[in-house]
Amino acid sequence: MQETARLETFSDGVFAIAATLLILDVRLSGHGSVSHQLTHASPSYAAYAISFATLEIVWVNHHTVFAQIGRVVRTFLFINVLFLIVIAFSPFPTRVLAEHLREGSKAAAFAYGLTFTAMAICYGALWFYAALGRRLIDPRADQRVVSGISRSFAPGSIIYLIATLSSLVAAWLAVALYAAIALFYVLESSLFGRDAE
Repeated sequence: MQETARLETFSDGVFAIAATLLILDVRLSGHGSVSHQLTHASPSYAAYAISFATLEIVWVNHHTVFAQIGRVVRTFLFINVLFLIVIAFSPFPTRVLAEHLREGSKAAAFAYGLTFTAMAICYGALWFYAALGRRLIDPRADQRVVSGISRSFAPGSIIYLIATLSSLVAAWLAVALYAAIALFYVLESSLFGRDAE
């Protein structure tokens, strides 16, 4: 859609920068042998993998969402900006989690989860603003796909909030749940893509 092309291009750029910034924080400590440093950096690998997978799933679904959008209005643009603010911020809590996961920091796991809960809330707001009464939906969009996206988005914020609250019990429990959520949406996203074709 010509009307949404600029917004999609800008959003793609923010996703690309955020994904690139994630890897910049994966580095060796400089202490001990290389094998020791590589082993010691394992929390960084986990945090990077979970965050990168989550961002890429969100990016794929963002593309699917915009395939259903027929027009944009200022409110929709500002909701998308809020969503992209969280996307751009995500490398920071990822780095904090990577640096403090080994010590089991509940605060780091909580801050990470809070960021991704905010992402889910903004993403849901973006979609439901557009989909309510088919306000911004392309008249040619298949209602089955629109309904499928709505069903997929509905539990997202709650699932992330539950995972975030689990960090108050144990950081590793929360990280395991964040990984499980990412895996769930990878599988769910595959179904999403087939429905949208």
